Amino acid sequence: MAMKYCRFQLNGQAHYGLVESVAGRDSILRILLTAPEESDGDVEGLRTRRIDPIALEEATLLPPVRPSKIVCVGRNYRAHAAELGHEVPQEPLLFFKPNSALVAPGGIVRRPKISQRVDYEGELCVVMGRTCYQPPADEDVRPYILGYTCLNDVTARDLQNKDGQWARAKGFDTSCPVGPVVADGLDLDPWAGVGVETRVNGAVRQQGNTRDFIFPLDAIIRYIAQAMTLFPGDLIATGTPEGVGPLAAGDVVEVGVEGVGTLRNSVVDE
Repeated sequence: MAMKYCRFQLNGQAHYGLVESVAGRDSILRILLTAPEESDGDVEGLRTRRIDPIALEEATLLPPVRPSKIVCVGRNYRAHAAELGHEVPQEPLLFFKPNSALVAPGGIVRRPKISQRVDYEGELCVVMGRTCYQPPADEDVRPYILGYTCLNDVTARDLQNKDGQWARAKGFDTSCPVGPVVADGLDLDPWAGVGVETRVNGAVRQQGNTRDFIFPLDAIIRYIAQAMTLFPGDLIATGTPEGVGPLAAGDVVEVGVEGVGTLRNSVVDE
């Protein structure tokens, strides 16, 4: 059975909660007594405690993940590389976001004073479930994946172009909204195709599908894991489709991933 979980605050404490549909609404019905990233991929085997139902839209949500690192793939859609005037990369182009960039669903994205243009970039994000380092070439990487979520790779585009490397442009505080839930892979197959959409103030700005990845997930995971150990809970942002554009104070940006849900954040000036 497909499973979704979130992370939320209840009585001043952070908990993981299983998300189930009740009368057509996603609701938190049970608390997970162990963090999903500590399950070695077996989330269904974790012990739970029932609580009074809390509608997901009414819960105080936190980022559903606590990664040791956030690894991102740049220019993984040909059309996005073209819209930025870049050549298609010959191998995965990697960069990092710091954990200090994480923002909860419903949280605020602050446009930094040092930037004149801050863009949205909606993406499918992988959540690792098992430790992965230099897997054999013939090994299936899917068992290493705990699930998938939505991620907005908010980018200070002018700083990216100015600096030549992306640490400031991609790493400023609040530049990594994630959530609202993590969905396991039973209903999602990025190899077969998962839709990714970004809306700003209700208007569709990006529409893509993981079928159009330049580098499929197995190639991405192997490429990263040849250099560094991926730990349970680590995030891999898989790239954004074409249609990126600037955000202004007062905007509401939504990233939707088919089978996961919608990550919604508002924007203010720092």
